[in-house]
Amino acid sequence: MWTDPGATGSRRRILDSLAHREPDRVPIDLGATPSSGISAVAYGRLLPHLGLAGLPNRVYDVVQELSEPDFPVLDRFGVDVLDIGRAFNADPSAWAPLELIPGTPALYPAWFRPGPAPDGGWEVVRPDGLRIARMPPGATFFDQAVFPWVDGYPDKYAGLDEAMDQVLWSALVHSPWDRAGEEGFWDRLRAHALDLRRTTDKALVIVCGCNLFEWGTFLRRLDNFLMDLVLEPDRVEGLLDALMERHLAFLDRVCRAVGDVADILRFGDDLGMDQGPLLSPEDYRRFFKPRHARLCDFVRRHSRMHTFLHSCGSIHALIPDLIEAGFEILNPVQTSARHMEPERLKRDFGRDVTFWGGGCDTRRVLNRGTPGEVRDHVRRNLEILSPGGGFVFSAVHNILSDVPPENIVAMMDTVLET
Repeated sequence: MWTDPGATGSRRRILDSLAHREPDRVPIDLGATPSSGISAVAYGRLLPHLGLAGLPNRVYDVVQELSEPDFPVLDRFGVDVLDIGRAFNADPSAWAPLELIPGTPALYPAWFRPGPAPDGGWEVVRPDGLRIARMPPGATFFDQAVFPWVDGYPDKYAGLDEAMDQVLWSALVHSPWDRAGEEGFWDRLRAHALDLRRTTDKALVIVCGCNLFEWGTFLRRLDNFLMDLVLEPDRVEGLLDALMERHLAFLDRVCRAVGDVADILRFGDDLGMDQGPLLSPEDYRRFFKPRHARLCDFVRRHSRMHTFLHSCGSIHALIPDLIEAGFEILNPVQTSARHMEPERLKRDFGRDVTFWGGGCDTRRVLNRGTPGEVRDHVRRNLEILSPGGGFVFSAVHNILSDVPPENIVAMMDTVLET
């Protein structure tokens, strides 16, 4: 495992924990990934609570409606890690005011132009008339509206790139990738990363996705793709090979641009549900483990970045294979799911992988508990997960719109006080 002997401050704190050494305090993440962030609604309430009402509420992830925490907020909470993407869209002209969620005015990327839907919600319609995303009335994020291959696979996966562009996760991508088609993007990505390295002591994350299982569900829809694993395994293998060709070419450019600057590369592939994995360990080993191993090996051979996998749900049964595939960090550590109790995870895998998350349950505690209950819950999780390093604190997935600001402060202050 690569560690930088010259790292100091926050970056040292993160790298020590990834190396399973206890740092001076538990490292903290808020907003460095789109699975450890904060919703626009919760952030809009938090700012005045902190006496920071003058700060903008910038929604950088328009699908999940996630805000980009400003530096005074990061400093207040002792956050140790940054998303390189935050260095893009720095000019005020890159943002435009919009109020998609009643009571939450915010700034959105200027390229984002949703329109009112007939049902009173919002929708995103492409110039060719295809509606690719919708936010129903009362909702706080967008849903996928198009599954391009829901009726079957095309011959030789023709039009894969066009099909992927119909999926909201690609068509409405967050920074920095919303600028990836611009001339000089890769040079600017490196320059921005170097500037963050010079001007802060934070660890740096580059969010890359490179999903495999999830792209099958985005294209075919979850029910169909799960059946495909059994009924059409050859078609699944062909799709995954086509995706791997694109992912490896993309990773090559990422590693060339920031592989010696960023500390962590985040992959994504949701593999779990509440009661267990979405697929059997045998199917994971057949279809996905060899390809995940190739992705991790490529990053290891061509960069100094640590590999981070975001996967929701109960994935305990898959963790041994994920570790063997080369993932060093797991997130969001959904402790409310079956067999994902902090004690079990730390006992079974605490020496072999870093848990990035699991610090506070966002399903029942952070949103419904009192500040005192939040503090007690966080202290207990810290006592379990932090010994010996291998832990970066963040809530279990994003802080959603139903979380009161008092509970956010209680959660973060408890980590700083411990």
